[in-house]
Amino acid sequence: MSNSKDAVRKVLDQVKADKRTSLTAPEGKLVCDAYGIAVPKEGVAKSAGEAGKMAASMGFPVVMKIVSPDILHKTEAGGVIVGLKTAEDAEKAYETILSNARKYKSDAKIEGVQVQQMLAGGTEVIVGSITDASFGKLVAFGLGGVLVEVLKDITFRLAPATKQDALSMLDGIQAHEILKGVRGGEPVNRTALADVIVKVSQLVTDFPEIVELDLNPVFATAKDAIAADVRIVVDFAYVPKPKPRPTEEIVAAMSRIMQPKAVAVVGASAEDGKIGNSVMKNLINGGYKGDIYPIHPKAAEILGYKAYKSVKDVPGVIDTAVFAIPAKFVAAALTECGEKKIPGAVLIPSGFAEAGAPELQAEIVEVGKKYDIRLMGPNIYGFYYTPANLCATFCTAYDVKGHAALSSQSGGIGMAIIGFSRSAKMGVSAIVGLGNKSDIDEDDLLAFFEQDPNTNLIAQHCEDLKDGRAFAEAAKRVSKKKPVIVLKAGRTSAGAKAASSHTGALAGNDKIYEDVLAQSGVIRARSLRQLLEFARGVPVLPTPKGENVLIITGAGGSGVLLSDSCVDNGLSLMSMPPDLDAAFRKFIPPFGAAGNPVDITGGEPPITYVNTVKLGLTDERIHSLILGYWHTIVTPPMVFARNMVEVKKEMEAKGFVKPIVASLAGDVEVEEAAEYLYQNGIPAYAYSTELPVEVLGAKYKWARGAGLL
Repeated sequence: MSNSKDAVRKVLDQVKADKRTSLTAPEGKLVCDAYGIAVPKEGVAKSAGEAGKMAASMGFPVVMKIVSPDILHKTEAGGVIVGLKTAEDAEKAYETILSNARKYKSDAKIEGVQVQQMLAGGTEVIVGSITDASFGKLVAFGLGGVLVEVLKDITFRLAPATKQDALSMLDGIQAHEILKGVRGGEPVNRTALADVIVKVSQLVTDFPEIVELDLNPVFATAKDAIAADVRIVVDFAYVPKPKPRPTEEIVAAMSRIMQPKAVAVVGASAEDGKIGNSVMKNLINGGYKGDIYPIHPKAAEILGYKAYKSVKDVPGVIDTAVFAIPAKFVAAALTECGEKKIPGAVLIPSGFAEAGAPELQAEIVEVGKKYDIRLMGPNIYGFYYTPANLCATFCTAYDVKGHAALSSQSGGIGMAIIGFSRSAKMGVSAIVGLGNKSDIDEDDLLAFFEQDPNTNLIAQHCEDLKDGRAFAEAAKRVSKKKPVIVLKAGRTSAGAKAASSHTGALAGNDKIYEDVLAQSGVIRARSLRQLLEFARGVPVLPTPKGENVLIITGAGGSGVLLSDSCVDNGLSLMSMPPDLDAAFRKFIPPFGAAGNPVDITGGEPPITYVNTVKLGLTDERIHSLILGYWHTIVTPPMVFARNMVEVKKEMEAKGFVKPIVASLAGDVEVEEAAEYLYQNGIPAYAYSTELPVEVLGAKYKWARGAGLL
């Protein structure tokens, strides 16, 4: 490979010496040749005989063009002839082109005639690369021509891309059927096309100064994939983001912040309504058992705790300092924390980059770097870590313990997480505010929660990713063990504008986020409600053992909507084998519908739900169940709920463990029934045929990404 790198380096050195920002077509060809990217065969003939031989060796048809520094407009000069089909034609064309050129400009310096393989047929596609501010080098693939521009039908992966990544890109565009050959067209050679994608991704990884690359069009045929046109743009000043810190280092610092033995409150206050007062009260009332040190310039004690003028006056070790002082005083107090060797600072104050004061933020970042203090925030509500009874926040104390760790870039969204978690009795291990992300960001949290035994799912709301590549690499690793759910705000251009005014963070092309998050095994939530429902429901469901989903419903209408939801959420409705169909028919009235959905009809007693669900749980060919309940006098909501929980437990005892979700249609009593089902391991929703299926779909997405299916 070193020879090919040397060849490219030589070309780029010349471009740099000429102070150019792009490569010429011949230079582009040299770069492609070096990396084994097929381009049309070509050569310069100095005689008619040579032109004939050259054309025959590259295969017909060929195109021939005059090569002369004095003739810029080749066509005008009669210097281009296309579609030549024999060696004899090529020889004649040589003479014709020469005489035309002499007529056009008698004293033109003629270097010969270029003979070039003419690409015909096949499917025109684009393979390219761009450099994104957050994700760095990305490789792109789409159909060629106007489709890419109009339909924006293009897909991205992080470079370097694996062969698997490249093949998934061929299926990742909306028009992927065209590549399989439609209306008598030939299918493309998938291996050849994937190979081009992999080579382009390697080239831009080896040479970061290549900031844009376009092979457009690439002619993809059943035989090969050849790039007809190469465009390469360079920026020699481009510097990739530095490598993230080693995971062990992140975990060591994060552990002291999240599980501190001692906390200082900088700006603690005895006065109600002050942030420094709320933080103190939450630490105390939240039941935190470690040492609490209020820091205040004048007070002797605050809320019964001895106060200190500075963190430097505290005799013991401090693991984390929570700041509740105005922005302009933060840097000086942070420097004292550095001198005290405090490893973490939780910066609640606002008034930094988000409020047009980037210099104040730059200053605290410098202090953080100088003393190796990890900074959370600024402009945040603080954080909760329930296993340590730690409420380092000015919001409200929170005590519903569980195993979901949630974070948000926004304080308002953080409060929504607290309220939902309390209301839905969804326990959390942590709720963390990230705010301006001057330092600690989503990947730091992923590293901590990955190894945290108290956390089994991570859900994050973000407006931007400071270092998308570092996030993607962390998420790829973590999502193999624990589900990672992301709500990316700023999906639309209007949302992106709002996000940029909110945190100084511009949302990139959302398609990049979509594709890279999927490549990293992340489950993407489309709404705040979905983020919260996934965080609550995904851990409740057991991991399915296969793709076959069965719907059992008492209402035909629910069955249709549940089927639609399955398609929307990438679930596959099992096609019903005849023997299983017959088995279900034994339990349902003759006018009910077997097949999938199994429609047991509305007038059925509880035993019909029990029998059909039991059969669904025991047959090994069925991997998960969606129940559509209809409120009737014969089977009231709580009767249905109790029966389902009983059947689930009875079957589990016999080793039949499958995910079950339920949709309940009925009057208000279905709310209590849904809650009872949920508390007993069956995610259930009143009045919705979408939510239960979305939760099941999210579980499937995670299981597929983690390689468990």
